[in-house]
Amino acid sequence: MLNPMDLLRSNLSRVRIPEPTNRIYKQECCISFDTPRSEGGLFVDMNTFLAFGKDCVGWNYDKTGNPVYLHIKQTKVLVPEDRPLKKPTLMAIGVDGGFDNHEPEYEETHSIVLLPDYVTLPFPSVELPEKVRLAVDAILLAEGAERKEQLAAWTAEKKQVSTYAMNLQQIDNGIMVPSSGWICSKCDKRENLWLNLTDGTILCGRKNWDGTGGNNHAIEHYKETGYPLAVKLGTITADLEGADVFSYPEDDSVLDPLLAQHLAFFGIDFSSLQKTEMTTAERELDQNTNFDWNRIQESGQEVEPIFGPGYTGLVNLGNSCYMAATMQVVFSTHSFYSGYYKNQSLKLAFEKAPADPTVDLNMQLAKLAHGLLSGKYSVPVAEGKDDPNATATTTKSKQEGIPPRMFKAVIAASHPEFSSMRQQDALEFFLHFLDQVERAHAGKPEADPARSFKFGIEDRILCSSGKVAYNRRLDYILSLNIPLHAATNKEELEAFQKLKAEKISEGKEVSSDEIVRPRVPLEACLASFSSPEEIQDFYSTALKAKTTAVKSGGLTSFPDYLVLHMRKFVMEVGWVPKKLDVYVDVPDIIDISHMRSKGLQPGEELLPEGVPGEEEEPNKPVADESIVSQLVSMGFSHLHCQKAAINTSNTGVEEAMNWLLSHMDDPDIDAPISEGGQNVVDQSKVDMLLSFGFQEDVARTALKASGGDIEKATDWIFSNPDASVSTDMDATTSENAPTAADAGLPDGGGRYRLIGIVSHIGTSTQCGHYVAHIFKDGRWVIFNDDKVGASVNTPKDMGYLYFFERLNS
Repeated sequence: MLNPMDLLRSNLSRVRIPEPTNRIYKQECCISFDTPRSEGGLFVDMNTFLAFGKDCVGWNYDKTGNPVYLHIKQTKVLVPEDRPLKKPTLMAIGVDGGFDNHEPEYEETHSIVLLPDYVTLPFPSVELPEKVRLAVDAILLAEGAERKEQLAAWTAEKKQVSTYAMNLQQIDNGIMVPSSGWICSKCDKRENLWLNLTDGTILCGRKNWDGTGGNNHAIEHYKETGYPLAVKLGTITADLEGADVFSYPEDDSVLDPLLAQHLAFFGIDFSSLQKTEMTTAERELDQNTNFDWNRIQESGQEVEPIFGPGYTGLVNLGNSCYMAATMQVVFSTHSFYSGYYKNQSLKLAFEKAPADPTVDLNMQLAKLAHGLLSGKYSVPVAEGKDDPNATATTTKSKQEGIPPRMFKAVIAASHPEFSSMRQQDALEFFLHFLDQVERAHAGKPEADPARSFKFGIEDRILCSSGKVAYNRRLDYILSLNIPLHAATNKEELEAFQKLKAEKISEGKEVSSDEIVRPRVPLEACLASFSSPEEIQDFYSTALKAKTTAVKSGGLTSFPDYLVLHMRKFVMEVGWVPKKLDVYVDVPDIIDISHMRSKGLQPGEELLPEGVPGEEEEPNKPVADESIVSQLVSMGFSHLHCQKAAINTSNTGVEEAMNWLLSHMDDPDIDAPISEGGQNVVDQSKVDMLLSFGFQEDVARTALKASGGDIEKATDWIFSNPDASVSTDMDATTSENAPTAADAGLPDGGGRYRLIGIVSHIGTSTQCGHYVAHIFKDGRWVIFNDDKVGASVNTPKDMGYLYFFERLNS
């Protein structure tokens, strides 16, 4: 039996000194969420530099044979209770002036451990071989891969000096601005006032989406005059850098190095002014320091914390609440629960994973599932547990939660936006996530848990000739417009509008408890999806001319889980995004049986196929130039915009933009638009694709979409595994459309029960905060990042995404 030092020397060939380019994991297990602070500490493989918790390190030894590990253990040390807390002045985490993480201090110890018998050698020690000492030093000095992949601070962008500041021309019109008592020169507003630095006019700021704020007089003044800079009155003090200066042409808060001179021009002595208003950045900071704001987060309610399996919170990595809320609901479904937890152990996932499990989606999903569902990490924080000097251990009614860093890195690898620390759209993330899961199961779709969300949609198009066309597609979500005209509280709304008008005329603000919002029943939203709508300039192959058609929609299959997306964000004139301030009354049980599409009915006649040899122009798909021009003005290419309009049957700009954003990566996106003769596919090319093993309808659709190019058609098929029918809205046949059975989709009855809600707080999907509410064990539970508790007043009427589970009859 070798002594420990000889055993280590015999395994020196398995020890590597890390190079600067090596990724070193030393802060979190790559299979579980164990850290150096966990009871067993963390074991770093000194050959691969991957980290493992006490329960997982043996699996790595069995898989790789690597026996030498650096063991890292962190133990909490005593910190004085009266340590003062600083108020944050920067929108940052873990940096000077930023938010205090309230992190306790830890003492870190190291040792060398040899598997399989866990033989331990102390570190540091001069008796250790030099190679081992150099390797450990390099590991400890290196920045961990986990740290590199996350930004330690969340810092607002620094203001830039305005290009208009240095040469600003000021008008000497005799205006002298008093030190107080300001009022908008065009209305009675006395708050949120801006001084235009060119002509000295005092005007109110922008109106918020909910009706609060100013009356837009300051920005309207800029549009009339072109005077570029304004400073917010009430933010000017002796510290001029803290003043809120806004540049309208640059559309941003800026620095004005000559602000003192510009203020003095209008008689303002900044040294004597007191701060009475928040700057724009301070309002943002204030929202984040008071994180539990408004009904969605159930602020003001005594929310009872919940612990145990299925009740684990997710640490916010910096604007990652969109991901946290979505994944909490996803893992509450049976399909993902079974696929990544019940039917797949962490050991099995690790055995199937490649050499680096940190980049494997299946491994990281299994890790996340076990972290959320096992209950291992959902325990109250115990204070004093690791403190040898503590006289007693107290338990806080909160949990630490788990940080989904490795999962985020994997799921964002193919989507740069999700790699950033910026807020994202939860809907966009949900669709991207399901797409990645589906791709990972390309060879075995029957095991794909994402299919439990998938369903077929069929559009019926009735031509003025009396003939019909059916067009089918597959989707994961049912996106619903909110018909405000269907509000059930119209009398209250009219009374509120009168009150609001009176308050505005008196120069007063409407208080939050006085605001009345429209209440629209979910049934009206579902009805708007199915209701007929007119399509202008529809080219009819029966009439050989453009005409008006009527389109109606229905579902060809009902998924296990139905996700309803409420279109709360709309575009106003000038492409200004606006959030609808509306409540949607959502019942616990819905029945959509009436929304099942019936397909071609007896007595209906399909529109004929396009006939070869007809004139090219009538058969050429025509895009609505008004839609195309609006999209082009947003920076998209003309060809892409034409395709977007054609593929959405010229139904509108919003529909075309949504299509464009989801098809930017299509391999045929730059292919020319097919014209009349090109719609007749070369049979020899079809036969060649058939020889590859593709179905004939898929081959024809791919060749049409790629302009007859076989290579592009092959790429198109692999990029569109479910597209076995043309997406051209002028399609005239339905025989080749995919049925639920053909596509292997789940199907059943139309009765559903509400099980999850993802709600959004803020004026845009790219800012604000996301929260999830999930129905578990007979009660509603709120998941607000790492906070998990029993919901007191579930905001069912304020959801952005609603998750329904099909009820078995």
